[in-house]
Amino acid sequence: MQTSLEKPSTLERRLTVEIPEQQIAGEVQSRLDELRKSVRLDGFRQGKAPAAVIKQRFGKRVREEIVGELLQRSFGEALDKEALRPAGQPVIDPVTSEPGNGLTYTASFEVFPEIELAPVEQVQIKRCVCEIGDADIDAMIEKLREQNRDWLAVERPAQDGDRLTIDFEGTIDGEVFKGGKGEDFDIELGSAMMIDGFEDGLRGRTAGDSVELDLQFPADYRNDELAGKPVKFAITVKKVAEPVLPTLDAGFMEKFGVQGGELEAFRSEVRANMEKERDRTLRQRFNNEVMDKLAAANDFEVPAALVKSESERLREQVARDLIMRGINPADAAGEFDRRVGEQALKRVKLGLLMAEIIKDASLRADPAKVRQMIEEMAGSYEDPAAVVKWYYDNPQQLQQVEGICLEDEVVNWVAERAQVIEESTTFDALMNPVQTDETVEASS
Repeated sequence: MQTSLEKPSTLERRLTVEIPEQQIAGEVQSRLDELRKSVRLDGFRQGKAPAAVIKQRFGKRVREEIVGELLQRSFGEALDKEALRPAGQPVIDPVTSEPGNGLTYTASFEVFPEIELAPVEQVQIKRCVCEIGDADIDAMIEKLREQNRDWLAVERPAQDGDRLTIDFEGTIDGEVFKGGKGEDFDIELGSAMMIDGFEDGLRGRTAGDSVELDLQFPADYRNDELAGKPVKFAITVKKVAEPVLPTLDAGFMEKFGVQGGELEAFRSEVRANMEKERDRTLRQRFNNEVMDKLAAANDFEVPAALVKSESERLREQVARDLIMRGINPADAAGEFDRRVGEQALKRVKLGLLMAEIIKDASLRADPAKVRQMIEEMAGSYEDPAAVVKWYYDNPQQLQQVEGICLEDEVVNWVAERAQVIEESTTFDALMNPVQTDETVEASS
């Protein structure tokens, strides 16, 4: 076997492999000899058919089989010989394998980049710390009351904080557009869930009022067919209701698993849940910070094949998420594709960086930590032991947990060497960071 290697670019490789006819003919003859011993042909006893008859009957098929096997085997051997690590499946050019000419083919593929990690000691990483005080607990209790509020119909004009039940119909050039009509639609004034001007036109209205609004979709609206276009909304206000917060009594506390109506016991339960959420969020935020800084500190070319594969996987995942939120991915195709591509590139790059750190530092997922994480996740189920068993009986699910634990090992390894700067934050700022995504609007 002879090989020759071309390097069209940093990661692209073209590997040409030539196998002499003598090797192919030898393997074909050995296969035919074995076949002759077992095949049954009319007019001949088993194993007694002439070799020429066997070759005539089966020679072409056997050669095709041998060529296919040699192609697979020789490609692996050629990769070992040239010390190559393909990233993704190769593209095999048309194969030349005519009898007498041997086998020649060219495989085109990308290889994994050679990564030289930037000095971790020079990386600065921010670690948020958060103390939960009495004021935070008070605010959380008020939020719980708001989440469990009732609505009382009122006859007065609508104001911020009220919930209106409306029928609406939106038209562009006199035609109702897709998603532009709704009945018994609830909207809370002040929520900014509609396009600009929609809620303004409802303030001060009372049940039974009808109003027409001349508005305009934002120029950057996610549905390109509606972006920047003027729209007329005909709206009927059917009900105006104000929020009524529940009393902080035993009945309210029982909804959250606290019996007896003791305020201090309730506050302790609220604090415990807040601390659990805080710890989870701090851990995830720090992990993200480490990964972002690692990606920024290390510059190398990423295999396009891996990015494409990750994009396809992400596209399905993001599309499902959008559909579950009632949004058609096609309405934001351009922006959707751009974000998926950027995220895929980042994920592949981080995956390569993590693999390099794991290899260099000989990191592994600690079985005790894997068990602890599974038990923590199982703790919220009715039968935790059954959930734990399910994870350990399903290798794919177990591997996902091991991956999370291994990521933690990478983060810890980096944190021990990098410049970690602590920064205090409030519970509210931690749990409610500034939102950058577009708000959900009525016509979605």
